[in-house]
Amino acid sequence: MALIGYARVSSIGQSLDVQLEKLNAYGCTEIFSEKKSGTNTTAREELKNCMKYVRKGDTLVITKLDRLARSVLDLASIRTELKNKDAELVVLDQPAMNSISGDLMFNILGAFAEFETDLRKERQVDGIKAAKDKGVKFGAKPKLSQAQVVEMKQKRTEGVLIKDLMTEYGLSKASVYRLLAG
Repeated sequence: MALIGYARVSSIGQSLDVQLEKLNAYGCTEIFSEKKSGTNTTAREELKNCMKYVRKGDTLVITKLDRLARSVLDLASIRTELKNKDAELVVLDQPAMNSISGDLMFNILGAFAEFETDLRKERQVDGIKAAKDKGVKFGAKPKLSQAQVVEMKQKRTEGVLIKDLMTEYGLSKASVYRLLAG
């Protein structure tokens, strides 16, 4: 019966320190941590490793429910996997989760986390649209001017090899083909 900790922050610039301190203070013998978005549990390798590590009788310890997942579906899946392993879940900063009414709170807080994620996505889409309306360009800047693309196409029709075009223009094979096709 081990205490297994899991800590997560969404971005590289954020710190795991507070979560790690709480998990260590609680007595976790093994802690898995990562800096990944919580919206996609399948992309979080440390969460996968953590869930594989948890055994019968173990307790998974997190600081807050939204550190584990951002959707009710993902939370329910994780909770079911823990129950199937006869493992417990302890949420340090949300003690109501550890009581008899924990299932209700689990679903309510999971729904709020999912709602918050959806709102954030909606604001992001609105922000991108507003920026595009103002003429902001997204993505990498073109490596070649339009004149260089015309010149490259002309050289190709004259028989210049793709590998030579790659070298001359400093492009990958895929980029050369894409520009020639365009």
